[in-house]
Amino acid sequence: MIGWIARGLLIVAGFITSWFMTRDSLQFGVMQIAVAALLLALIVAVVAFWPAHWSNVLNRLRRPH
Repeated sequence: MIGWIARGLLIVAGFITSWFMTRDSLQFGVMQIAVAALLLALIVAVVAFWPAHWSNVLNRLRRPH
């Protein structure tokens, strides 16, 4: 399960990194891991600071009135 998450992050990070560097570059792997770390930090920040109000709104959308 953790391997799937890491693989998904690295695939997305590789795609983003390839916008700025060529895959043949020696620093591509290092930059890919740096971008993956930034993506992971972004995901954790969104989950940590998710407003309770948004959760209440999403819960109301699922329940029939």
